[in-house]
Amino acid sequence: MLPTSLPPLSKGGHATHCKRCLSGLPSSQVDIDPAKLALSFYCLGSLDVSGELEKKTRGWEREQWKEWIWSQQTSGHYGTGFRASSYMTAKHSTEEHSVHDSPQIIMTYTALLSLAILRDNFSRLDRKGLLKFLRSCQNTDGSFSSEPLGGDSDLRTTFCAFAISTMLDDWSGMDVASALQFICSCRTYEGGYGQSPFGEALGGTTYCALAALRLATKQLDPLDRQKTVRWLVQNQASNGGFSGRTNKDADACYCFWCGASLHVLDAGDLVDKAKMASFVAFCQFKFGGIAKIPGEHPDPYHTYLSLAAVALLPPDSSEGTSWALCPLDPLLNATYQTSSWARAHIPALKVDDDDALGDAGI
Repeated sequence: MLPTSLPPLSKGGHATHCKRCLSGLPSSQVDIDPAKLALSFYCLGSLDVSGELEKKTRGWEREQWKEWIWSQQTSGHYGTGFRASSYMTAKHSTEEHSVHDSPQIIMTYTALLSLAILRDNFSRLDRKGLLKFLRSCQNTDGSFSSEPLGGDSDLRTTFCAFAISTMLDDWSGMDVASALQFICSCRTYEGGYGQSPFGEALGGTTYCALAALRLATKQLDPLDRQKTVRWLVQNQASNGGFSGRTNKDADACYCFWCGASLHVLDAGDLVDKAKMASFVAFCQFKFGGIAKIPGEHPDPYHTYLSLAAVALLPPDSSEGTSWALCPLDPLLNATYQTSSWARAHIPALKVDDDDALGDAGI
């Protein structure tokens, strides 16, 4: 039975957990060190959405993090982007990356948002190289690979390409019509979207599909929307959490993936927000951080996505100020202040915006 009132959300404790993970990972999480740039985004995002960034960090630390992120920007024959971390980096005689040190599209998306959280001016961003990188990642079926020479190719990487193009305010780095066709091909009979064509519907990739469509100013037709909304609503479990697949247990991260999907479809009012917040509350770890389910160890990934879900779909204000978080942009998955900074500072000045949009097929 759910309690009549929510326990407080430990914003300070969660911020401390994420700041600690920026300095070093606990032994239970060292396996994600190769994806350090994405991990940094979840940590910085948690500090940002909780409103604790200025309180918990110092100016020199934020400058240090900026410099480390910029050190991951790498250029080569296939363009410019950000690599996951420097753990496999070797010294080269040239500034070009090797095949073992190439940029990655998901890491590039998280790097841009992390720098926006830190309010960088993006004077060091190689915008032309970034557009070339996007073109190098797009496949013949419209999808995007994680790297120019291969890697994962699914809705996650495709969403990142849409988000990067939005932040650049330049769609000339992709064939938009082909990418939209790929997204449609991933739709399942349930109303959700699989990771790739003929895959099982997943909460995370459903969000990626719906957010990408909205970023490209596309909408589902009424019948498809109704079917998708129904599938997402059915994924909210009796304990308030959301499952990522049909008949699976609830997991805190899907409170965002499914909840944000409903929000994108203008159906956020169908979420039982009080129950969802209660589930998140029970996933809190007593020393800070939020776990995937109650009783597990916390990590920055589930901490950030749980906070993002609550920021987007908050419980009633009567539950107290501890549950008040910074408003979230559901399409870029960042606070509105951060997404506004990214949209204002990442684009380059262009002579004719209409030409770029026309070349991309929008």
